[in-house]
Amino acid sequence: MSKIAVLVRERQEEGLRMAVGATLRNDKIDVYVLGSKVAKTERNMLNLETMNAIKMDLFTNCPENKEMTLLSDHDIAKRLLGYDHILTY
Repeated sequence: MSKIAVLVRERQEEGLRMAVGATLRNDKIDVYVLGSKVAKTERNMLNLETMNAIKMDLFTNCPENKEMTLLSDHDIAKRLLGYDHILTY
């Protein structure tokens, strides 16, 4: 089983959708939403709801993302060292 970090920036819908889809391989997927609040689109909300239902770990450096674990940029950088793969969106 691989550990995969998905970094979501500009392409939120695509990144969140891909992170949910990647769980089908039974890898450990963690999502990091960086630099902005998640847009409240229908697709984003559905993906976040799915992530919460399957107990994916969601992290952010943006305090406006209340439903995610808030981490500093430094803490995020340290955590990224522990992943086998890092995907950016």
